[in-house]
Order: sequence, then structure tokens, then C-alpha cells
Amino acid sequence: MSIFTPTNQIRLTNVAVVRMKKGGKRFEIACYKNKVVSWRSGAEKDLDEVLQTNSVFVNVSKGQVAKKEDLCKSFGTDDLTEICKQILAKGDLQVSDKERQNQLETMFRDIATIVAEKCVNPETKRPYTVSLIERAMKDIHFSVNTNKSSKQQALEVIRQLKETMTIQRAHMRLRLVLPAKEAKRLKEKLKPLLQVVESEDFDENLEMMCLVDPGCFREIDELVRCETKGRGTLEVLSLKDVEEGDEKL
Repeated sequence: MSIFTPTNQIRLTNVAVVRMKKGGKRFEIACYKNKVVSWRSGAEKDLDEVLQTNSVFVNVSKGQVAKKEDLCKSFGTDDLTEICKQILAKGDLQVSDKERQNQLETMFRDIATIVAEKCVNPETKRPYTVSLIERAMKDIHFSVNTNKSSKQQALEVIRQLKETMTIQRAHMRLRLVLPAKEAKRLKEKLKPLLQVVESEDFDENLEMMCLVDPGCFREIDELVRCETKGRGTLEVLSLKDVEEGDEKL
């Protein structure tokens, strides 16, 4: 007895399905579990590590592959790699209710952990505990978005929490050395980007110790490098200016 498998059917196991509706039709791709979020966050760059197959389906669980004419009509191309990328970017990841709940709870905790690591109470410079940040996130009814990375959402949480509690990103402590010739002009350009200038010493060069918001670091680095043509230096003395002990509410 022979077993016949239709050529438009592919059987896959242990699959994470991403589904997208386009042009009135449903399309699905078969991915490896945990890889979809990695791809969307930019952590995974290799498409072959994400897709179990670069086929596009109308129904992954039944193994039914989409017709070429339907793909062309809906996506304007029959390039399977390009179509898979579109579905990966804009489609909905299909998971069971239990899996989704576990994923949301894990991500909620991850976001709170990142916020706690990055932030302090600016009045005391003490960090907040993860559990306190979690309570604050629940108070503002923050909803996790599984299509965004934990880091992206942590930055959004920080912005929202600033409206309800005393919180800010912990400052970085930098040491800047600027050549005498450019020092005065460059210091004026840097001034709006520096939160606190702790000390200044003008000898052959201008040496400054200062606290800055981490979000301004790249701009400060570029200014120093470009304006001094590589003769100035920027040194990170500490990534977080914090006091010992956790903050209590």
C-alpha cells in the first residue's frame, strides 16, 4: 500500500505560527518558537534561524501552501523571502492562552527589571526595586506589547512613570578633556547636554567631570570627536551615578 502526500501539503511540528490577513485572504508562516520576538527586536538577524521553511501557507497546521497567484495578487510579488519578512513584521503571532499569559508575565517582569536597572529617585539617587516598579506599572495600567522589545517598552514605561512618581534615568559620570583651542567654543555647545558639571580644571587642556543623561551620550561623543578632530577625549567613569540601598515608597 502506498501513502500519497499531496504536493501542496507540508507537515511541520513544534511550530510558532505568524498569521496575516491581506487582500481578503489569510496567510501564515511557520517559525521556531521564541525566534519571532528575537527577530522583531533586532536580536536575531538570520531569517533562516527564524523560519522553519520559507513556504507561505494558508493553513500551517493542515500543511496547506498558499497559491502563487494569491501571493502575487495580495503582496504584489512572488518572492517568498520578501513575503515572509512582511508577515513577520506585521502579522500576529499565534500562541495558546496559557503561553500568551506566561509570555506577557515574563515580559512584564523583564521590562520592570530594565526600568529598575536604569532609573533612580533623582532626589535621593537611590534605585527603585523591581517589585516597586511592577506595582507602579500596574497602577498606570501598562499593557505589554509582545511585538516590541522589552528595552523599547522600558523606555516608554519610564516616560509614563515620570507623570506619577519621582523617577529619572540614572546619570552617567563622564570625564571630558578638550584641547585649549576649542575648549571655550565646545563647552558652550556641550552645556545644554550636561546635567551637572562637578569640576573644571583648565591647564593645557580643559578637563571636566560631569553628569549626563544616558540619552545624550552619543551626541556628546560625536561633538567631542568631530569638533576636536579626534584630539579631545571622553571617558565613562561610571554608567550609573547612584547611592547604595534601595528606594522605599
